[in-house]
Amino acid sequence: MRAAARRGITHLAITDHDRIDAALRARDAAPAGLTVIVGEEVKTADGDLVALFLERSVPPGLPAEEAVAAVRAQGGLVGIPHPFDRFRLSGMAAAKGTGTLERIAPLVDFVEAHNARVPFASANDRAAEFARAHGLAGVAASDAHTVMEVGVAYVVLDGPIETAEDLRRALLGLAPASLVRGRGSLLVRGFMPVAKAVQRLRGNRRVAPVTVQRRDG
Repeated sequence: MRAAARRGITHLAITDHDRIDAALRARDAAPAGLTVIVGEEVKTADGDLVALFLERSVPPGLPAEEAVAAVRAQGGLVGIPHPFDRFRLSGMAAAKGTGTLERIAPLVDFVEAHNARVPFASANDRAAEFARAHGLAGVAASDAHTVMEVGVAYVVLDGPIETAEDLRRALLGLAPASLVRGRGSLLVRGFMPVAKAVQRLRGNRRVAPVTVQRRDG
């Protein structure tokens, strides 16, 4: 949070995988001038979604439609992160193909048109085009996993933004010029396996997905 404040970020969405406990603590401890938006990157049965403005975590493993409904029940916003990054198997296109993206697009508020950690620009270009084609806001995200990456990419919006509805309105008609498209460091990403191992040793493991049985007919 201190890094975000130093770099002039006014709103910081914290979206840990499948949990919100750290984001809730950060919201309560945020310094003056920084608003923390409690979010979650939810690993659904159909690929990743990003949820914002949560008070309760959404369990992983749900069908995407059920995960979206769980976010909406809290008044939150939903987006699709890094949909065409072929190196992340949990991305929606990689996990289930473009047909799933087409099915989920009408249910969400935004698409990550620029993810600072996507290694090849073509994946971000496809995401931006997908957002345009479906009338969705295309946002930029640093996807920071380290302090050095905080604020690398972000969105410039008119405020004030205090609620989910404020953000939803601000995203309407968002122009591409409002995105700051920085890139994450490949060197930093190289240390991620070590960082993940340290988190597991600390007991910060991924949340086990729920088991959902689909029925035909």
